[in-house]
Amino acid sequence: MNIIVLIKQVPDMEKVKFDREKGVIDRKSAGTEINPFDLNALEAAIQLKDKDDNVHVTALSMGPPSAESALKEAIARGADEGILLSDRTFGGADTWATSLTLAAGIKNIGIYDLIIAGMQTVDGDTGQVGPEIAELLDIPHISYVSEIEEVGSKFRGKVDIWDGTYLKEMELPGLITVTKDINDPRLPSFKDKMKSRKAEIPVWSYETLEEYLNGEKIGIKGSPTVVKKIEVPKATTRKGKLWRENIDQAVDEMIEIFKEIKVLEG
Repeated sequence: MNIIVLIKQVPDMEKVKFDREKGVIDRKSAGTEINPFDLNALEAAIQLKDKDDNVHVTALSMGPPSAESALKEAIARGADEGILLSDRTFGGADTWATSLTLAAGIKNIGIYDLIIAGMQTVDGDTGQVGPEIAELLDIPHISYVSEIEEVGSKFRGKVDIWDGTYLKEMELPGLITVTKDINDPRLPSFKDKMKSRKAEIPVWSYETLEEYLNGEKIGIKGSPTVVKKIEVPKATTRKGKLWRENIDQAVDEMIEIFKEIKVLEG
């Protein structure tokens, strides 16, 4: 079985800054890491590999040359290989242009049974790329998978959404996106980290994927999404009130507050 895991290198969202004029994240303002949900996707693939020696896991990413480090980390965590889609013409892509490019990369890989992606990325939070890729590849997809029950000729898994749990099934090849509840990603050993440093990461440019791409529909040129304005809310602090003398008044005020926030509703 061939599994492709989609990996994205994202900025540290605790430290990153925003370019309000251009309406984009200033990716140079903070360090980078693998998108946390993609680590869950990778772990799901590695757990399937642990159960079956015939499983081959390929980590696929689109990004700048620096994203090679994310793919080497994926290999350290258990992936068999990593492939980077990198070209200046891919830059500035929205979810649609990104999906087109990743789908082209998957077509160039050729043989796959299951594609696994995180449910969303912390720098975008759209949850669109996985399903868009599935539609472009004309394969079935299941989003928000929290548990994998079976992977064989079919995929069966649990989905938690809208306060309910659903058991869903699809034919393979197919694509799933996973939630953080599906597993706890393992940490790579020091030995695996050292080994992954020597891994060769193929870099596929626009020229490599030209057979599957239209140059007018990729990167910022092919992105219909336009950010008009970015607003970063001010950090809020917890508000409090201290009553020292009139306890009865304190109780009355607290009851009114609880009514206002509907804590006392049955």
